[in-house]
Formats: sequence, C-alpha cells, structure tokens
Amino acid sequence: MIQKLLSHRHVGVMSALLAALLFGVSAPLAKVLLAQTSPWLLAALLYLGSGMGLWVVRRIQRVPPVTLAWREWGWLAGAIVTGGIAAPVLLMTGLAGMSASQSSLLLNAESVLTAVLAWVVFKENVDRRIVLGMAAIVAGALVLSWPGAAEHVATSTLWPSLAVLGACLGWAVDNNLTRKVALNDAGFIAMAKGLSAGSSNLVLAVALGAGWPGWETTLSAGLLGFLSYGASLTLFVLALRHLGASRTGAYFSVAPFFGALVSVLLLHEPVTVQLLVAAALMAWGVWLHLSEDHAHEHSHEALEHAHEHVHDAHHQHEHAGPVVLGVPHKHLHRHLPMSHSHAHFPDAHHRHGH
Repeated sequence: MIQKLLSHRHVGVMSALLAALLFGVSAPLAKVLLAQTSPWLLAALLYLGSGMGLWVVRRIQRVPPVTLAWREWGWLAGAIVTGGIAAPVLLMTGLAGMSASQSSLLLNAESVLTAVLAWVVFKENVDRRIVLGMAAIVAGALVLSWPGAAEHVATSTLWPSLAVLGACLGWAVDNNLTRKVALNDAGFIAMAKGLSAGSSNLVLAVALGAGWPGWETTLSAGLLGFLSYGASLTLFVLALRHLGASRTGAYFSVAPFFGALVSVLLLHEPVTVQLLVAAALMAWGVWLHLSEDHAHEHSHEALEHAHEHVHDAHHQHEHAGPVVLGVPHKHLHRHLPMSHSHAHFPDAHHRHGH
C-alpha cells in the first residue's frame, strides 16, 4: 500500500488529503476571527490573503505568465463567482450563527454535492466501492451531528445551517467547473480566484458599511486565507488533475473531521463517542477510496492539448530538442488513438464511457 501511495497516480490522493487538512482547520480558526470583524469582510480578507500570498510566491519563483484558452476563461469565471465570491460569504454568515464544530460537520455536504454533480451533470464514472466509501464518510458526518452529546439543532440555527449548505453547493459547482481548467497552472488558478473573489467581496463589504478590524486580525485573516484557501486550493486543483472531481471530493470530505478535531483542541469542545465512531467511519471510507483499483480495457481517442507531463504510456511523442527523461515539461502535444488496460482514475486522459 505504501508503494502504491508513492506512485505517480496517487500524487492526487496525497494532494487532496493535504488540501483537506489545510481547509478543515479554517472553520474553527475563522470562528475566532469573526469576533473581531463582519462575516462579509472576513470572507474578503481570507480570499485576498490567498490571492496576494500566491502572487508573492509566484513572483519569488519567477513563474512565467499563464495563458488560458477563451473557453477556459468562462469555466474559471463561473468557478470564481460560485466558489470564490458567493460560497465564502455564505460560510462566514453561517459560522457567525452556529458553533464551529456544527459548521465543520455540515461542510461534508460539499463532497456529496460535488460527487453528485460530477456523476449526473459531468458524467464521471462511479463504481460500488466509491459509493460505499462516500456513504461511510457521510455516515460519519451524520453520527457527529446526531443530537445527543452535541447541541440540538434549534430553529435559531436553521438559517445559518442553510447558509453553510449554500456555501457547500457553491463550492461543489466550483469544483466541477475548475476541473475543466485543471490541466493549467494550479497556482495561477488559485491566485486568480483569490484576487478576483477577495477584491469583489471587499468592495461589497465596505459598501455595506463593514468596519475595518485591527491589524492583528487583518494579518491573521490573510495568513489563514493563504494557507487554508490559497495553498489548499492549489493542492485541490492538482488532485482534480489526477483524480477527477468525484474522487477528489471524496478524499476532500475528511476536511470537516479535521475541523471538528481542531474545534476540540482549540475551542475545548468535548470528545464524544460520536466523534470516535465518526472517525472510524471516515477512515474506513477513505481506505475504500484509497484502495480502489479501477482497471479495464479502454480506448483513447485522438486528443491535442497542452499541460505539464512526463513521458509515460500516454505521452509518447517527438520533440524538436532534447528532453530529460522523467522531468516534467509543458507544450502542445497530440495523443494518437490507442487501446490498453491499466489502473486509472477519471483524469484528463480517462474520460471514457463504461
């Protein structure tokens, strides 16, 4: 299993899990910051911190400019509106009216909605093992949110809960739209989302009369945004490239568990039987996805596109100059029709029927 995890095709798995960890801790930490600023302004600061932080990193690394095709700008714009502008405002609004652990647990709806959209609208394949794993993860969320040791969901939390669920829907749409541009520079995509969404929400927050917080809160929000939104989103896009939207969403669905754990450690919420049972269910669900071995005879149609790649079974083409074996490089290249059998995910090169 360790060797399998370290293989090239499981780079996406590790990227998705690390993205989940970084994003999962954002809810309880943002809950602390909400005591110092408004939900709308905090959403703006989080995404501005994400975009500006990634811009600085890219300047230091001297990353070359990125050019997207016209149709890809449309997909990215849709992702920015749904996942960058609407979703974070809805999440911060929900967080302001309910506990951090409740909000974290409700975020499980994002992975379910992402998978449903990927299966129904974008026609990604799914098998019983993936469905069972998703069911186990959702069951873990239901156990965690079951009334008992945790507070009952009162009428006063209805609208905050709907706001968080609305954020989940926004990010689910975002995830599926971002998959359309996932072969491009992941850092650029995350930076564009952060700068565009953050500046838009900042203008709206100020126009609505939001008061500016102290510099400590501003810097803390920016740093949290850079890690939990910027770095997390970059890793998420890398995972989309390797795994497709439904499986990336499945791995990412452990993020709420990380959020609940940080809520216990940071906000001193109690460790309950529900938390332990849910942890076991989520771990089982992740293992079901991790141990998936989807292999069959399949055919590749002719395809021409540009993305970073190494020469493997799917990239056997000529170059004008020398290329170092095993070193990633990017250029426009053509895939010839071919048929073969191997384990694969529904990535950019495996979007065939079953």
